[in-house]
Amino acid sequence: MDRSLNVVIDGHQFSAQLEQERSPKTCELFTQSLPLNSQVVHVRWSGEGMWIPLGDTDFGVEYEDASSYPAPGQILLYPKGKSETEILIAYGCVAFASKAGTLAGNHFATITSDLDKLREIGVSTLWEGSKTISFSQK
Repeated sequence: MDRSLNVVIDGHQFSAQLEQERSPKTCELFTQSLPLNSQVVHVRWSGEGMWIPLGDTDFGVEYEDASSYPAPGQILLYPKGKSETEILIAYGCVAFASKAGTLAGNHFATITSDLDKLREIGVSTLWEGSKTISFSQK
């Protein structure tokens, strides 16, 4: 499986790497859903991050390399449980949570380019609202 991902947020392309060694099942199931086109909004409870609400979507995966404190550029999949299914993208300091409390998501990919631009777009989602996002394999 190719480990490279294209992530396009608000028209800006980022390179990302799948974390296959750490989250093999999550990577496999996520890549099966590609291409994925959606909207990203600023997190409500977690700090400096953006998220894609996925409602009742069930990726059929358990926890793998789960984290509540992702570093900038890390992408997590929360597979459902206390809160709805979601994808979280950290652009700064994040303590992953919902109104139900602390959450942990599977760290399945990491953005490896233009982290300054990722932060700029993240802050923009806070002040201006949702942005388009797409994921595809290179």
